[in-house]
Amino acid sequence: METNKKQPCRKNEYQKISFDLKLSIIDEINNGQISANYASKKYGISRGTLAYWIKKLSNFEAKSKAMSKNIEIKKLRERIEELEFVKDFQQDIIADFENITGEHLSKKYLPEALAKEIEKKRLNLSKQSGSINASE
Repeated sequence: METNKKQPCRKNEYQKISFDLKLSIIDEINNGQISANYASKKYGISRGTLAYWIKKLSNFEAKSKAMSKNIEIKKLRERIEELEFVKDFQQDIIADFENITGEHLSKKYLPEALAKEIEKKRLNLSKQSGSINASE
């Protein structure tokens, strides 16, 4: 009897698929543009591989969206600080104007909450100018 020599296993050679292409394939499947079976045939990728990518890369997309939300929140907080600075500056100018002219325009033309803030600033300015005048 002849002994059959085992032939070496032929290894399948797979194509290297870029990360961007993987994301676009997963996006097409998740958006319902194509089915997983159709994507498997179209791109020559096994359904198991597609399922693995969906499982792994869906988490990647969720994390990247969360990161972009964190960046957006950070930018919004910076914008709020900037606008609060501008508001304080404008209130200081209005309070200074009211001290100089003696007219209280903020009570007439601005919402009550803003008018109260300006009134406090005006009183603080008058106290500070009074203490400066007293020291001179």
